[in-house]
Amino acid sequence: MVLAAERDGQFEVIDIESGLDGAFSIVDRQDSLFREAVRGHHHRAGEGHSEQDSWWRTLRLAFQCVGILYGDVGTSPLYVYSTAFDHGVGHPDDILGVLSLIIYSFMLFTVIKIVFVALHANDDGDGGTFALYSLISRHAKVSLIPNHQVEDELVSSYSRHGKPSATLRRANWLRHLLETSKSAKISLFLLTILAIAMVISDAVLTPPISVLSAVSGLKEKVPDLTTDQIVWITVAILIVLFAIQRFGTDKVGYSFAPIILLWLLLIGGVGLHNLIKYDVGVLRSFNPKYIIDYFRRNKKEGWVSLGDILLVFTGTEALFANLGYFSIRSIQLSFSFGLLPSILLTYIGQAAYLRKHPEHFADTFYRSVPSTLFWPTFILAIAASIIGSQAMISCAFATVSHLQTLSCFPRVRILHTSKRFYGQLYVPVVNLLLCVAACLVTVSFKTTTIIGKAHEICVILVMIITTLLMTIVMLLVWKISIWWIALFFVIFIPIESVYLSSVLYKFTHGPYVPVAMSAVLMVVMIVWHYVHAKRYKYELKHTLSPNKARELLEHHDLKRVPGVGLFYTELVQGIPPIFPHLIEKIPTIHSVLIFVSIKHLHVPHVDASERFLFRQVEPKEFKVFRCVARYGYRDSLDQEAEGFVLALVESLQYYIRDVNLYSADEIQNISYPISRDQSLSREKPSGRHAIYAEEMITPIQSFSELTTLSNGVSNRLPQFQVT
Repeated sequence: MVLAAERDGQFEVIDIESGLDGAFSIVDRQDSLFREAVRGHHHRAGEGHSEQDSWWRTLRLAFQCVGILYGDVGTSPLYVYSTAFDHGVGHPDDILGVLSLIIYSFMLFTVIKIVFVALHANDDGDGGTFALYSLISRHAKVSLIPNHQVEDELVSSYSRHGKPSATLRRANWLRHLLETSKSAKISLFLLTILAIAMVISDAVLTPPISVLSAVSGLKEKVPDLTTDQIVWITVAILIVLFAIQRFGTDKVGYSFAPIILLWLLLIGGVGLHNLIKYDVGVLRSFNPKYIIDYFRRNKKEGWVSLGDILLVFTGTEALFANLGYFSIRSIQLSFSFGLLPSILLTYIGQAAYLRKHPEHFADTFYRSVPSTLFWPTFILAIAASIIGSQAMISCAFATVSHLQTLSCFPRVRILHTSKRFYGQLYVPVVNLLLCVAACLVTVSFKTTTIIGKAHEICVILVMIITTLLMTIVMLLVWKISIWWIALFFVIFIPIESVYLSSVLYKFTHGPYVPVAMSAVLMVVMIVWHYVHAKRYKYELKHTLSPNKARELLEHHDLKRVPGVGLFYTELVQGIPPIFPHLIEKIPTIHSVLIFVSIKHLHVPHVDASERFLFRQVEPKEFKVFRCVARYGYRDSLDQEAEGFVLALVESLQYYIRDVNLYSADEIQNISYPISRDQSLSREKPSGRHAIYAEEMITPIQSFSELTTLSNGVSNRLPQFQVT
């Protein structure tokens, strides 16, 4: 590499290898693992957060999240009552008991737990089970792969929460337990991947139950339609839904919010109409006494029906997981004043209709819709069910992407379907598997009742695991009273356990399907992670010693040619044991060697200015470096290999410059450009190096300005060219 610099009115060409000879002559050990992280931290210190957003922005986000987050929750009224009363209405007051269960379950689990508590347990704005695990991993070393580095804690997004609860004895005790107990680490890991597997299984079940329940309404206008015909219409819609995933939702996503908002207004209005027309007395169900009466009257059957109530808050896991695209305030605003009143009115209106027509328990939703509104309702139901399914499919794609950062899933091709909105992913292999599984579920079960009972196990297990992980976050991270934490745990865990027992009692009637799918996924994830961890530990144990490295590099048969050589390794420290075998096969290596490893941190994003971290490997005279390229679990790896190399070499150049400036007691003969206006182009020497620095014209204000693009390459720096 050649650097062109101007000094004292004279131009001189500086070779990077000469620069390396003088860069480390004074300071015993300099690396960028501290200085780059601190620099990035200062760069991000002035950034604003969502709390400073204007009300206009909040209102706009509140409107947008209606289309992204509420499609699944908003379509639950299509099938809740038909599943809860699958054997008919035994007693007129059972309708009031079920409605009371719906109201208080929805308020307790969805409104209080998720919207007003869980959303605050986010990982720098990202939610979901994976985000909770990442947040815990930042405050306690629970990773099963020993690649933690102290310098990681200096990343701006890593330390944005500071060190909460560091002075609390409970936090120190829990941190010590998690870090020293291998069984605790494994248990936490298994809980996390179980929840993730259930979310992926949920993505298989949500499209069939949503679309099938919407299509079933055709029977009201076309009584001659058979169940098989409805099933194949549903399968056709599902195939189209999964087929268009490759194109993304960028072009039609803007219509999601108006469609779902119109849907919520429609079903809320119909519910209000039914309440006034049929039975205002169902408002008595706000009295929890009817829940007690329901269980007294139905005993075991009442307990068994609890699992069906879980379908009321399907989609809440996607709501929590997709928090990163919106602000907490916008979700709380749209939920409280949009979704909540509409959903409650819908369930109340259907209950009022059932009080007058209990024989219509199998298709309560469409039966309760006025005939003049049937076709608009049917069309919106199809659209809303597709949008709700889209949210879960997108959640599954994002989950697979996150699993790869944990080294828990085979490497599959992940595509970004939008240049404007990061996070819109498409995973072809996963999409195909989801499509096949969803169609098989639809053809096999045929009715929403059986699919709904299969769906219940996904909902309740994710809820319980979320409660457990949130409790750990409260103990480890939050600075709140232990009594509030105990109250949270004591309220939710026992109630959720009762719901779980109800679902498990009906295990052979549907829940076995998602359990089987999740078991297969967990086996894949566990085996993949285990093999990766064993290989990493083996390579770490057999890293080359400094003496062995010196022997290899000093070997008389080894030739060094000009240029920069990049060697990929998964180790973040040391020279991998494969290096001697490489030397035997290729006895000629570049004069500058860089061992590059890609590392995923337990943070959503890593700023581009903190991407590449360098350290020189002893002995220094052999010009061997370690480079760690760090990414967050929501960051995409650079799409172009050339862009990655250019960004890496650019960062190496400025790392060497910084070390020279830092280590020099006096101005040395070797100089490096401090800004691009101090450097002029020189003719590229032919045949000397593989990578050249040719032209520096635009001034550099700061290091972070070098990495203003998403791939870490400055849009002002065209000088690095690979030849």
